[in-house]
Amino acid sequence: MIGQIVSTMLPVFLIAGCGALYGRYRSPDIQSMNTVNMELFVPMLVFAVLADQEAPLADYAWLATAGVVVVLGSGLLLWPLAKMLRLNLKTFLPPMMFNNSGNMGIPLIVLAFGEAALPAAVVLFIVEMILHFSVGLYMLDPHTSMIRRLRVPVVLATIAGLAVNIGGVALPGWLMEALNMLGGICIPLMLFTLGIRMLEVDFSDWKLGLLGAIACPASGLVLAWPLIAVLDLPGIQVASLWVFAALPPAVLNYMVAEQYRQEPHKVASLVLISNLGSLVVMPIVLGLVFSAGYL
Repeated sequence: MIGQIVSTMLPVFLIAGCGALYGRYRSPDIQSMNTVNMELFVPMLVFAVLADQEAPLADYAWLATAGVVVVLGSGLLLWPLAKMLRLNLKTFLPPMMFNNSGNMGIPLIVLAFGEAALPAAVVLFIVEMILHFSVGLYMLDPHTSMIRRLRVPVVLATIAGLAVNIGGVALPGWLMEALNMLGGICIPLMLFTLGIRMLEVDFSDWKLGLLGAIACPASGLVLAWPLIAVLDLPGIQVASLWVFAALPPAVLNYMVAEQYRQEPHKVASLVLISNLGSLVVMPIVLGLVFSAGYL
């Protein structure tokens, strides 16, 4: 079991470490890297997985439902805590709800459970992204237009991929190969840019960051436990849901907070310190998953 955890986490550490090392000496334009990843490579991966006729999407309906409960339920579960501690709800709750299912989730699930887990990882990522660009933006600004929420490339790729799959459209092999190659770029690039982001950790709000590092995975795992007990999910989906539930806040929370001027420095501490905390949380969760024998 220890060997499985090490073999899963070591590539994550190495790729993120390469990003941190490169960022330390070169100061790359991370915004441009993230933009091309989120507007091209990630949508290509999402479309390719959803459009694949061999992927029975109906088999992932309950997993998607569980993902929705984990994301939205985390906000409801932590709302009393935020009120009790007199935290700004718009600052604290979104990072606790919208986790790092892209930069960390997809690579970690695939490395831990193999390529067979990629559809499950992508389904959970899509759930988190759609909720982030709908419920998340509404939480920060109820007046955000619906058109602005729907024209996000990942959302458009999701709609297109579902249409191709449900419509039974068989895309040529050469096109699927090209899409898979482009989509495959996003996974290591996510980890690489995550490593660069680690250089920006701000410890000025370390107490809030530490609270988030504990509350974010704890709320997700508390919600995932009864869902897994009730839903009859295949083992690989159960394992993927456990990892998804324990993920730290998405880096995107900081970008959105900066855009909406919602205390971005505090959100940055929440996001980055929680991601550092995941270096402790994720090996523990993976150990529990491997020992439970879901795979």
